Amino acid sequence: MARNGAAEVTVVVVTWNQRELVLACLQSLVRQTIPCHILVVDNASSDGSADAVQTAVPAAEIIRLTENTGFAGGVAAALPRVRTRFVALLNNDAVADPRWLEESLAQLDDPTVAAVAAKMLLLDDEPADEQPPTTPERVNNAGVVLLVTGYGADRGLGEADTGALTQPAEVFGFSGGAAVLRTMAVLAVGGISPEWFMYYEDTDLAWRLRLAGWRVVYEPTAVVHHRHAASSDVRSEMFAFYNERNRLLTLARNAPTTVTARAAGRFVVTTVSLSAKRLLGRSVPPEPVFDPALRLRVMARTLTAWPGVARERHEAPRQRSRREVWREWSGVPARPPHSGAKPA
Repeated sequence: MARNGAAEVTVVVVTWNQRELVLACLQSLVRQTIPCHILVVDNASSDGSADAVQTAVPAAEIIRLTENTGFAGGVAAALPRVRTRFVALLNNDAVADPRWLEESLAQLDDPTVAAVAAKMLLLDDEPADEQPPTTPERVNNAGVVLLVTGYGADRGLGEADTGALTQPAEVFGFSGGAAVLRTMAVLAVGGISPEWFMYYEDTDLAWRLRLAGWRVVYEPTAVVHHRHAASSDVRSEMFAFYNERNRLLTLARNAPTTVTARAAGRFVVTTVSLSAKRLLGRSVPPEPVFDPALRLRVMARTLTAWPGVARERHEAPRQRSRREVWREWSGVPARPPHSGAKPA
């Protein structure tokens, strides 16, 4: 892969009302060891983020949206503007180490690889001691694991940055918070679905890439520090709604029918059980994900979206069967890296 000074990668940063965070994020991109094109999607921020970006990083291209379309909608708006071979996604509350892009692009020299997951470390805002740290940093994400339930999970979340997490590996998927992807592969499988709004858009894309025959790898030297949930509240109703709805839709679009049916059945049974407890005056956990009303709304919106998802499931390009991908990756955190032939 040539490294001739021209940008080979466009970094997409979607932001909404996080001016100081996004400026720190963009400065980390300016310091990358290889050139990149910076594309910022401002989701109708009201805090002057777009103007601040234009002043601080004048080379950045800015898309100013008129409404908040979420992370998924922002990326979907950016993809038609990407003219480079590779496209990177970076959260606005993340700071990339200077060699993040360089180390990631090195893995994309393998023509079978469509995506490179970064080592995302939890960013500690506490003041540093004068002495070097005596404990390793904690991991936010080292790739995405496909659980036996069919849902996705952060590999290594909360673990010390040691052992297997320091080694390259092949993983099922990647976090959209910090990943570098092959633009052609992303577009060929349909890009990012804007209707996902936020959460699970990365796992959905990983599924589609896998079904099309592509591979995803984890590169531990491609490091990004992330303020986990700085831009969203994981305890909120919005998080619970989109997380639960998009889990079900991702399975409906990509997974074997039996896996989808089991997940949908579990969701319905749990919802009925929680509703019965409420009616009987029994205690229900206070988190929004256990609220029967929210869960019923998830079910209604999932059913509304089902016809479109079913059509996309049928039309999606495939080189591998859903059952084959499921058997290979269900419950498997990682596999040793290897090379192979480019998908047809």
